[in-house]
Amino acid sequence: MDLESKVKKMGLGHEQGFGAPCLKCKDKCEGFELHFWRKICRNCKCGQEEHDVLTSNEEDRKVGKLFEDTKYTTLIAKLKNDGIPMYKRNVMILTNPVPAKKNISINTVTYEWAPPVQNQTLARQYMQMLPKEKQPVAGSEGAQYRKKQLAKQLPAHDQDPSKCHELSPNEVKQMEQFVKKYKNEALGVGDVKLPGEVETRATDKNNLNNGDRGTSAAVGAMEDKSPDQKASQYSCYRCKLNMKEGDPAVYAERAGYDKLWHPACFVCCTCSELLVDMIYFWKNGNLYCGRHYCDSEKPRCAGCDELIFSNEYTQAEGQNWHLKHFCCFDCDCVLAGEIYVMVNDKPVCKPCYVKNHAAICQGCHNAIDPEVQRVTYNNFNWHATQECFLCSCCSKCLIGQKFMPVEGMVFCSVECKKKMMS
Repeated sequence: MDLESKVKKMGLGHEQGFGAPCLKCKDKCEGFELHFWRKICRNCKCGQEEHDVLTSNEEDRKVGKLFEDTKYTTLIAKLKNDGIPMYKRNVMILTNPVPAKKNISINTVTYEWAPPVQNQTLARQYMQMLPKEKQPVAGSEGAQYRKKQLAKQLPAHDQDPSKCHELSPNEVKQMEQFVKKYKNEALGVGDVKLPGEVETRATDKNNLNNGDRGTSAAVGAMEDKSPDQKASQYSCYRCKLNMKEGDPAVYAERAGYDKLWHPACFVCCTCSELLVDMIYFWKNGNLYCGRHYCDSEKPRCAGCDELIFSNEYTQAEGQNWHLKHFCCFDCDCVLAGEIYVMVNDKPVCKPCYVKNHAAICQGCHNAIDPEVQRVTYNNFNWHATQECFLCSCCSKCLIGQKFMPVEGMVFCSVECKKKMMS
């Protein structure tokens, strides 16, 4: 790599996570190395979230910046030395005595994130209502799930122009306005509460529901019920099933306090994944994660994964692309006006396709050009020519003829099959 490329790499923070193993590809990946402008590993083409990158500080900076200049500043702290806002995750440590044969041992469970509520019993109840594989217990599958969702749902390049690749001054300005708008109008953090606690506060919160008159009416209807009847009045906004009495619910202030969710139902309406750390975006009666809220507002480049703020971009294969990023996924050559083939939803130039992805002809054992006709049976392929698609015994051309396949061989008749197999 030349010096200029190295300088550019360092400028984009490419040193972060360098060499981290890929959790998906295992030993097939030599270790994480960030592509120059794609948000993927140059070695295995997986995203950074698929690699075991120790990024807790980076994640806390990212979420801290998201909450900066919002009403959620209580969830951040600014470092004295550089003034960077850091996310103050509520880490919960539970210590449970475990009876053993002779004495009592202590079992400690650490949650890397827990809802920021004073009542630890409520927080514990909330955690237990999540699917076990999604509970962020340190060192568990759930902790990996949370880490991956932080990267996917809240991409740093959706809020910070400095994390984007070569934005023009005008694009930076547009992005800053976009981020300011969604912080003011859509961003929120869920509240975990017992439904009974919310009733007394709901009327006061009515104004936060953008003038939705249904809030006070719904609260009034609930207040007329007896305690036993009230429990069945709380139904989840997503699954419509009733809440069980005594179970915590999640509320979204921007949605209004007449709506509540089971902890496991507080998910993005697009990807159906748990909203990481209960960070949501509210729009048109729906909860979104950060990524899919932004996708509903702006086109996203399928090449670099960044939102597009330029008026000039291209659409191909049902996706949007910066003009300079409609490139071969293998060699990065620009594809405008060139022949390309889609491989796993990624465009690949013809030379790379022939070299890396083309089917191999069972007849001549050469790669099959994507523009020529071929015969395919199960996972076997042949050039559709008189020279390649032949009986494996007598070499009779089988184009337009009936044939008998046996693994990678084809036969014109039972006799030929018997001869070859005997």
